[in-house]
Amino acid sequence: MSMKATGQRSTLGLIVLGLLAEEPMHAYRMQQLIRQRGKDRVVNVRARQSLYQVVERLLRLGLIAVRETVPGGSHPDRVVYAITEAGRETATEWQRQMLSLGRDPFPEFVAAVSMLMALPPDDARRQLERRIELLAADLAETEAVLAASDGLPRLFLLDEEYRRALLTAELAWVRSVVTDLRDRRLDWDEPWRRRVAADFDLPPDEARSPDERTTS
Repeated sequence: MSMKATGQRSTLGLIVLGLLAEEPMHAYRMQQLIRQRGKDRVVNVRARQSLYQVVERLLRLGLIAVRETVPGGSHPDRVVYAITEAGRETATEWQRQMLSLGRDPFPEFVAAVSMLMALPPDDARRQLERRIELLAADLAETEAVLAASDGLPRLFLLDEEYRRALLTAELAWVRSVVTDLRDRRLDWDEPWRRRVAADFDLPPDEARSPDERTTS
């Protein structure tokens, strides 16, 4: 099954397809299970509408289908969805691709780090110190989740283990950069930036594209 036929892969879509592979259910039940199983730490479902938008997309692609509509009595009727055979195949393909190839090639933080010199050193250090506080809080929460899950098979905790590894590594690195900024081992000012820009700027001819150079 081609990617064109199944649409662009989606992390929340994968979670929804995984839940429906267990049993048919309505969107509210999906939302309950996502939170109960801690999947809201893996995908963004803070806005309920995001889940319903994904469900509608999967429905349009034929990856899920309406099983039945359950009368809600005093509440709105609830539409129960079931995964289709195409949905099972797509979930398997998305899972394989995300495990082997999945990554964010242009993360926001890395872009900001690449332009760190746009801020004065002390300002950059203060912002990174704020990040340290957030990272430390996230790491403490992750440690608490793992501690509270004692006895649960490791298979169901791999995402939290991975989160802990990433947070630990990033926290150590950001702390090292803050230390270097505080001790002025990492430092810059506007005259220094201008000198570096002048030293490393491409000559005017090389700054043009090959097509521009050949037509001049």
